[in-house]
Amino acid sequence: MAAIPDLLPVARTGVPGLDDILSGGLTQGNLFLLEGNPGTGKTTIAISFLCAGVEAGETGLYVTLSETERELRAGAASHGWEIPAGVTIFEVVPPESLIDADQQQSLLYSSDLELGETTQLILKEFERVKPQRVVLDSLSEIRLLAQSSLRYRRQILALKHYFSRHGATVLLLDDLTTDASEKTVHSIAHGVVKLEELSPDYGAERRRLKVSKYRGRSYRGGYHDFTIRQSGVWVFPRLVSSEHHTRFGREQVTSDLPALDALLGGGIHQGSSTLVLGPAGTGKSLFAIHFIVAAIRRGEKAALFVFDEELGLLFDRCLALGIDLERLRDEGSLHVEQVDAAELSPGEFAHRVRARVDEAQAKTIVIDSLNGYQAAMPEENALVLHVHELLQYLNRQGANTFLTVAQHGLVGDMTAPVDVTYLADTLILLRYFEALGRVRRAVSVIKKRTGSHEGSIREYRISGQGLMLGGPLTEFQGVLRGVPTFVGDAAPLLAADSNGGSHV
Repeated sequence: MAAIPDLLPVARTGVPGLDDILSGGLTQGNLFLLEGNPGTGKTTIAISFLCAGVEAGETGLYVTLSETERELRAGAASHGWEIPAGVTIFEVVPPESLIDADQQQSLLYSSDLELGETTQLILKEFERVKPQRVVLDSLSEIRLLAQSSLRYRRQILALKHYFSRHGATVLLLDDLTTDASEKTVHSIAHGVVKLEELSPDYGAERRRLKVSKYRGRSYRGGYHDFTIRQSGVWVFPRLVSSEHHTRFGREQVTSDLPALDALLGGGIHQGSSTLVLGPAGTGKSLFAIHFIVAAIRRGEKAALFVFDEELGLLFDRCLALGIDLERLRDEGSLHVEQVDAAELSPGEFAHRVRARVDEAQAKTIVIDSLNGYQAAMPEENALVLHVHELLQYLNRQGANTFLTVAQHGLVGDMTAPVDVTYLADTLILLRYFEALGRVRRAVSVIKKRTGSHEGSIREYRISGQGLMLGGPLTEFQGVLRGVPTFVGDAAPLLAADSNGGSHV
């Protein structure tokens, strides 16, 4: 769309994230439609819109045909708000003559009189208050009073022209309880925002919104997750990685484990993504955590998002390996967050990751694991797109990203729940294999886009001293299949220690 209309003055909604989607807010002096089923947050957004107007020095009028003023104030109080004096709440109640059975109309249709009286009451209050912002809640009541699409359209058009002449910015609320297929207001409104609530088979409800129309102004299309908190509605704009570019050097960073760095061709390059792939128990998290520790030693900040493991258990397990994650967190160099996939939408998760990079300047991000991330988004195709945009964004911010994926199975042919191997710049593959009567672990680097890497397969062990890698397994074939064949003269394996671990 043209750039000039974007320069028109806008009325900010006061909803975090929504103004970003609307390119600043709602263009002043126009009529907008906010629609959604009951419980999707329309009233909360409308009150935020009017309160934001008061902060900008504008008066507001909330016309309610369905809720009482007491209910509106109680709803605002539940979010910790007090509706300011600059907002007038006007209840439109049926005239006494219309609810008195002895005085009901017999020659005229009640709907004719009631619709006209309702409109006159609204306009009379508008003339008295002279507000710059108006909320009309809800259109379902007007639609019922009109009783026909023609009368309903004429009434909305009349209100639109009236408010437009007075320069008011109007937000119409529609709870879709009468005729959800009625699109009359869509063609009349300057912009349309639709709120939706999804009910997964398990976990909390998911809410999302979409701007389906905005005349003469650019906006961020597609669906955007949002949530209703005690502090109000929070919208998480869909991440578009192409909008974010940061200049940084492509220096090589290491894990501080010489053998692992050698396997990686000296380390990984700044601003790249690494996928650690393997069956359960192979130490995927530990490989990623070593890069966190190395980054903190360089004076950088890091963030660890844990989907699958309880934090107390993770801290104890790492402490037994000589890594004190809890101390690093308390010192402020490491952000550790437990993510509940049943309660968190993918959009909100991406927002939290961005906050660690943008605000806390974290340069190493670990997501453990993608299996848990998938639980937050059952549709696999959408998950791949989310991960793609998130990785591209992090790469362009110069952050090093590590993803772990648990494969199904232990040895032999294994599959991953979702194939994202092509998205990562570096792929580290972990495997179990059997040799000389023991179950052992092997690591290899399958690909590395940003430079050369070692093509060998190395055995590694996890013990009280942490992670240790041995030399290349040149005397074996078929290690990645799980049951290798010995073809050499001597087995260069890590020897077992007295605690059931192994040593070089």
